[in-house]
Formats: sequence, C-alpha cells, structure tokens
Amino acid sequence: MVGIQKTIKQWLILGISVLSLGSGIVHADTLDEVKKKGFVQCGVSQGLPGFSNPGEKGVWTGLDVDFCRALAIAIFKDSEKVRFTPLSAKERFTALQSGEIDILSRNTTWTTTRDTALGLNFAGTIFYDGQGFLVRKDIGVAKAGELDGATICTNAGTTTELNLADYFRSNNMQYKPVVFDKYDEVIAAYEAGRCDAFTTDRSGLFSQRLKLKNPEDHVILPDVISKEPLGPVVRQGDDRWFNLVKWTLFALIEAEDLGIDSQTVSQKKLQENPAVRRLLGMDGKFGENLGVANEWVANIVMALGNYGEIYERNVGNQSPLNIPRGQNNIWKKGGLLYSPPFR
Repeated sequence: MVGIQKTIKQWLILGISVLSLGSGIVHADTLDEVKKKGFVQCGVSQGLPGFSNPGEKGVWTGLDVDFCRALAIAIFKDSEKVRFTPLSAKERFTALQSGEIDILSRNTTWTTTRDTALGLNFAGTIFYDGQGFLVRKDIGVAKAGELDGATICTNAGTTTELNLADYFRSNNMQYKPVVFDKYDEVIAAYEAGRCDAFTTDRSGLFSQRLKLKNPEDHVILPDVISKEPLGPVVRQGDDRWFNLVKWTLFALIEAEDLGIDSQTVSQKKLQENPAVRRLLGMDGKFGENLGVANEWVANIVMALGNYGEIYERNVGNQSPLNIPRGQNNIWKKGGLLYSPPFR
C-alpha cells in the first residue's frame, strides 16, 4: 500500500491525473474539427512573459503563442484564427485529454511517463531548457551547492519538484520546499522573503525575474540541474494532427536553416534552390499530404518569420529576457535544432 501511495504522489508531482490513466478517450480527427469550428484552441500558461503572456489589452504573445499562430496560418492562412486557454501545471494534461484544447503549447517538459502513460504525444522540442535557481544577490550564494539547508519555492504539478529532490539527495544536502500551484504565488512568496531561492526551468527564471520589484537585485545561478526539452503536445491516436503539428515545428527550423526569413521568403534568387522550392510549396505536395495548402510554410514565414526570428522577438535579443540562443540555435551554429529533410 505504501508503494502505491508513493507512486500516486509521484504521478501528481508530474502533473498526471490518476483518473486520466488508461481513460481511453477517443476523439474525432482534430484537423477536421478545427477546420469545422474555424479556429485552433491552444492551451498556454497563465502568464509567462516571452512564452505565453496576455498583454494589457488581452493580446497573447510569446514563443509558445506564436507556434499556435503558425498552426492557424497553416490551416486558415490567418494568425488570428486561434483562441487561448490559460492553464495551470495541474490542469494542462486533463484539458488536452478531455478535448477542451486541441494542442498544449505551454512550457511543458517531454518525459517518458508523459509520452507513454497519458495518451499524449510530444511533437518535438521548441525550446531546450534546464532547471536552475534564482536567488537574491545579497545572500552571497554563487552556486547551487551552497544552498544546503535553504528554503526553496517552486510550483506544484511539475517535474521541478522531483528534480529538486533528486539534486539535493544526490548531493547529500537538505532543503525545505515551499510549493504553490501558480507561478504568481511562487514569485510573490519568493519576493516576500518566504524562501531563500526560487527554482524552475531557467527560461522561467528569466521570465519571472521581470515581475520582481527590483530585478537587478536577483541573480540566476549558473548551475543547470536537469534536462528540460519543452515542446507542443497533442493527443495520441490522431496521426494526421500530430503530423501537422510536428512538421510545422520542423518547418520553422528548416526555414532558418535554409536562410528563409520574413524578408527573403519571396526572393526569386533564393527560390532557385531545390530545397527551398520544396519547403515553400513550389515543388511537391508536402502541404497537401498534411491536409493544408502547399504554400503553408511560405505563409507562416511571411507572417511570423522563421524559428530564429520568432525566438529573438519573444525571448532573445529583441526582448526584455535577452536569453542567448545557445543550444536553441540551429545545428550549423552549434545548437541542437535540426529538422528532418523535406523531401
């Protein structure tokens, strides 16, 4: 009985609803449903600047938001044909399983359990991340190894809790967790001095630091204690929708790889390249095979840009976060981004 209780606790930490396991919920063809209703229903975070965040006028922006807009362009040639559902870490998987949303595009880590036990499929990695720590400069901590005995704030229903426990246990260190459901609750507790450090994915630390009264008084430690490949998620058993989501992500990466951006997409000289012609729909039937127009990639890049443009605008050097590309660069520039060939 103790073993079963421990397993259930771990499921809950991973954001897994026990009732959802083996639910076997069957949905009709998602692409047909989306076309019929006229928009993509996209599950996003409740407010994470740079990734999915509602502006003052309620207009959603961010890397994850732009990916959903890319899907809307692929299907409807209109980036506004998308609606956003803000979800907590605990709510996100149930919302997708139940059909409340068509796609989850919300800083979600690809793990074995999530990919095999929940009836879900990860369509790829849109942002390679890792867990880190945010601390006040005045406490004098320079690395995670100096946090022995610290009180640490974090989110419930995420991989973060297990990573935190693993890190401290493997390093024979002690800590006291302070856990909340919502990001805003975590950051409020941290700023109020209820904990010595705040831990989540490093991208989240860059984002949440912007919400602090004096962001410059806080530092993100250099340590990365986990692998956190973040990416869009869909339901299993719907290969047509899965393929469109997956290849839309690859298309953004391939466009950057081939030097196709929002300014060059219509240049005739560039279009003489056979690989470019295939990607932009001038040769072959790659869009048609996915249930969309052959020029779907050209439409996306013209409206939103390639992966690099979307990255820099939302989280890179054109944004307040200014997160270096690093491993989120294309493979030719030393990063991990690589698309299978469009052939």
